[in-house]
Amino acid sequence: MKKIGKLDKPDNHGTAEIFKQPILEKITKTHAIIPISLFLLLSAFFLYQAYCHSKISIGIRIANFLGGYVLFTLMEYLMHRYFYHMNPNNTWKGRIQYSVHGIHHDYPKDKKRLAMPPILSAGYAILLYYLFYFLIADYVYYFLPGFLLGYAAYLSIHYIIHAFQPPKGPMKVLWINHAIHHYKDPDVAFGVSTPFWDYVFGTSPKK
Repeated sequence: MKKIGKLDKPDNHGTAEIFKQPILEKITKTHAIIPISLFLLLSAFFLYQAYCHSKISIGIRIANFLGGYVLFTLMEYLMHRYFYHMNPNNTWKGRIQYSVHGIHHDYPKDKKRLAMPPILSAGYAILLYYLFYFLIADYVYYFLPGFLLGYAAYLSIHYIIHAFQPPKGPMKVLWINHAIHHYKDPDVAFGVSTPFWDYVFGTSPKK
């Protein structure tokens, strides 16, 4: 199996230390429900602002909201494949790759490192607002809520996959694909919240 973290095999019971300083180390950890709640609240806030002030037709509102959600699923796939799994061919790349993702492959059951800390999550949401506002102006008030809802869905699904046994039915494929990604072949199954982009780009696990 290709090595993503530092351990020879995943440790399902341990955790890692990123910083020696206790305060810095503490802020690297969070329960997933905190950023999930943050993104849901921000999504609701922007939708409320749009409802109060926007004169955009209902069809365009829905299209922008769904467009934001779909774009997030694509960004989730691309970030996971090309950033989280980048080739750590020098020291600083190795540190970044391990801090943002390699540590998760070493300790996949560490529930406090299944999501970004709140301070990073809030900063991420603010940057997205200004980026999308620059690109699409007032349409951001529908597009960004869809994007943030996609992020909240991703965090929820990722946490549930690592914390609970797989269910019966069509959702089980998410558990199977993610288990393959962690324990068998990290070069496949980059989509967590949906397998769609793995089908599109040919990175679905082999049958």
